Amino acid sequence: MSGALAGLRVIDCSRLIAGGVLATLLADHGADVIKVENPRGGDPLRTWLRDRGELWWKVYARGKRAVTLNLADPRGQALLRRLNRSADVLIENFLPGTLEKWGLGWDALSADNPRLVLARVSGWGQDGPYRDRPGFGTMVEAMSGFAASTGPADRPPTLPSFPMADMVAALSGATAVLAALRHRDHVSGRGQAIDISLYEPLLSVLGPAAAEYALDRTVRVRHGNQSDNASPRGTYQTRDGKWVALSASTPASATALFEGLGLGRLLSDSRFATNDARVAHNDLVDEALAGAIGSRTLDEMLRLFETTELTASPVYDIADITKDPHVVARGILVDVADPELGTVRMTAPTPRLGETPAAIRWAGPALGAHNRDVYGSLGLDDAELETLARAGVI
Repeated sequence: MSGALAGLRVIDCSRLIAGGVLATLLADHGADVIKVENPRGGDPLRTWLRDRGELWWKVYARGKRAVTLNLADPRGQALLRRLNRSADVLIENFLPGTLEKWGLGWDALSADNPRLVLARVSGWGQDGPYRDRPGFGTMVEAMSGFAASTGPADRPPTLPSFPMADMVAALSGATAVLAALRHRDHVSGRGQAIDISLYEPLLSVLGPAAAEYALDRTVRVRHGNQSDNASPRGTYQTRDGKWVALSASTPASATALFEGLGLGRLLSDSRFATNDARVAHNDLVDEALAGAIGSRTLDEMLRLFETTELTASPVYDIADITKDPHVVARGILVDVADPELGTVRMTAPTPRLGETPAAIRWAGPALGAHNRDVYGSLGLDDAELETLARAGVI
């Protein structure tokens, strides 16, 4: 294995997105990730979009070795403890207290392996009055303030169309794991447990909302694509049914945009003359821009953006992304070989390390594909594996 994290062993006992993507990020950079799944059905992520070839699984379980293990069975618990002895990181996202119920809590795991870093992912954290609530991202996206601040003012609060809370938690968790490993390797010699909630990382990326409220009780309201800091800003439909997004937040860019669209006369109107005035009259700004842009095609708008050097772009869907020359030139999308589907297209690992680049080694594997490989390394022979399989332990 190669990559910046080559030689690192990770046991991924998580399910679905947050913990799984945390482990995927480590696998992309060379860690040996052993994915532990219940032998009865495996990770529920396998069932997402089953009619599309388990694409969520293929993408987010990439680069991992897959084993089955029933952690509710004492024999399964003993096997995990054996795996844990050679691990650097163990990731789990059961309801708080579940590992302790199985005799696999931090005290037991760290006693077996004092250098272990245990990443505990949950919806609300390992303590507090909400610790036992289910940790679904939708609940977190609602209670973090994200939904309340997203969407038009006259429409319902808007939830993201992808698992945003899980993805943000995965990124935050990967940073925490690497910080804990550095402290282990350069300071203490010991691992530690990490409490990663879905709630807190998402709340932290929403900006100074708490500071604003503490200062003068300001509560942000939904205003669609408009900004309460700069205007013009938004998305607008062209004559041929396409969309563009733009932000003209400096005096020079606003002037160039209005003049380029034939709206220069508005700059002498006090409602449009300054950024503060435009923010206060965002609806009027949107109305004027929608009319001017709606009379032009996308190609006409793109030419205008290029000649005026505006901070604007077309609004892409995945079909547009796939054929964009920048995406193609940088190899941002890659086709990964897969024995079931032939190939699976994925986003290449990011960020890009100059000396130790990340790589996708394989797509998400079949359930238990590496049982013999992983458990054989613990000394179990084929007869023992067959006995455990018949008993539902693996």
